[in-house]
Amino acid sequence: MKPLIEITTVPIQIEMKTTNAKLEYARGTAEMEISRDKKGLQIKSRPIRLNIDTFEARNSITPTLARSQEQNAKKGIEASYKATATFAREGKLMMETKLGEEVITLLSRQSLTEGLKDVGLQFLPSVGPEITWDPGEMNIRYEMDKLNFDWKIGGGSFEFTPGDIELTVTQRPEVIIKYIGGPIYVPPSADPNYEPVDVRA
Repeated sequence: MKPLIEITTVPIQIEMKTTNAKLEYARGTAEMEISRDKKGLQIKSRPIRLNIDTFEARNSITPTLARSQEQNAKKGIEASYKATATFAREGKLMMETKLGEEVITLLSRQSLTEGLKDVGLQFLPSVGPEITWDPGEMNIRYEMDKLNFDWKIGGGSFEFTPGDIELTVTQRPEVIIKYIGGPIYVPPSADPNYEPVDVRA
């Protein structure tokens, strides 16, 4: 016996559209200023310095008033010491004289010989100049130029777009029932193709 009913199911159809979330950044403005500091090369030099002190040399030729008084005082002291020594020596000789000795002649001879020794020759200036010097000096200084960068950046902005899901039903679900059999006769014996059923065992 063939089936009389054909059942067909039509499933639901859903169309889904998705939109991804996105984050957008709007850039701000940026400005840069450049400034330059100029340095350069610096050279500082100092030559040798010669110092000549002729104070003592000039004083040995034409002394100052204070130096002349000091020299004369020293000469006076030396002369007094020398005269004291001479008087002491001559007095000792006179005290120790004996009869027949010519003391006066001896003393006069000694005074003459001492006078000949002091001839008064002197080289001028008696003291040379004092010479000193300061060494030379050179300083070299070099500095490179310096660049200054000044950045001015404006604030940017962020824009967030959330994601989206869109569902669309393109086909509704269905159940189709179709009768595929022949006509039904009541009573069944009315069917022209009716065959009685043998119920004998």
